[in-house]
Amino acid sequence: MPILIEPLIEPDELETLLDKPEVVIVDLCKAKQYAQAHIRVADFVKYADIIHNEKPVMGLLPDAATFSRLISALGINAHSHVIAYDDEGGGCASRFIWTLHVFGHENTSLLNGGLHSWANEGHRLSGEAPTPAEAGNYVLSNSGRYCADRQYILQHLNDKNTVLLDARSAAEFRGEKKFADKTGHIPSAVHFEWTEAMDRDRNLRLLPDDLIEKRLVQLGITRDKEVICYCQSHHRSAFSCLMLEHLGYENVKGYPGSWSDWGNQADTPVE
Repeated sequence: MPILIEPLIEPDELETLLDKPEVVIVDLCKAKQYAQAHIRVADFVKYADIIHNEKPVMGLLPDAATFSRLISALGINAHSHVIAYDDEGGGCASRFIWTLHVFGHENTSLLNGGLHSWANEGHRLSGEAPTPAEAGNYVLSNSGRYCADRQYILQHLNDKNTVLLDARSAAEFRGEKKFADKTGHIPSAVHFEWTEAMDRDRNLRLLPDDLIEKRLVQLGITRDKEVICYCQSHHRSAFSCLMLEHLGYENVKGYPGSWSDWGNQADTPVE
């Protein structure tokens, strides 16, 4: 049976789980940071290895076989509980967890605050890579959940039961910064930059649930709606997906490719 761990885990609790054989800790920090200091038993995964790019569209899903090989090499199996962290507040780690969910592995947790909370609160770091896990043969397949593509969004643009959450910066949302052929945002999308949910006074943890949800409700992002999150490539917005799921939102999807897909199509509407 999988071990029961909350989807958002604190450093003190993680400290007690480091040597549990069914727990796999994955570090998605920058390679230089990992080489310098990381959680003792954490395996390093390069962010580029968990996405697929078809320029100019970035941040697409890898194919199931490629992702299965990566996961199997880490020793992850159907009974593993995967805990991920990074050094940027959760974007890379969230994209890894979201991808696991897409491919049917639900036993996951995000370290609240990531390396910032772990290191700044006195938990031990290591510069040595752990002993490699014994590789398995964990075959994953796309669950058909958690994902929205361009066609799906086009079909739901005027659906009052669907809301689009744009997690990019305000300048990107307003079209003042250009990272695709088109600028602006998907029509009817509401802006909630991913960093708005972070508590900078508590090592980049999520803000208290009630504060986040109050703001979301003000924007019309309510629990009764389907919420589709996007950014430039579904990196920042993967964090938004996990934030919503932590709050108890039950119908949340991410848009792989995000604005790098939408903003580079000739026939997509923009505001």
